[in-house]
Amino acid sequence: MAMEKDAIYNMMADEIAQRFNVNRDAITPDLNFLTDIDADSIDFVELVLEVEDMFNVSISDEDAESLVTLQQTVDYIVTHQTT
Repeated sequence: MAMEKDAIYNMMADEIAQRFNVNRDAITPDLNFLTDIDADSIDFVELVLEVEDMFNVSISDEDAESLVTLQQTVDYIVTHQTT
């Protein structure tokens, strides 16, 4: 069963808060992985792998490069998740 966008957003925000030690209240849909959190390329790859596991989606390297904000990532998951 496909997850609702709000549920995906909340799970992603919780994961980002925990992984990058960011206040959960400071996380917004516009959060930019490159500028708003201290994530290097390895951190980002690990986050992508975690997202794939959490939501049963496959994210190509090419697609991952275009996922810059939390909202873009949530939208991607919504359209690519398998039931």
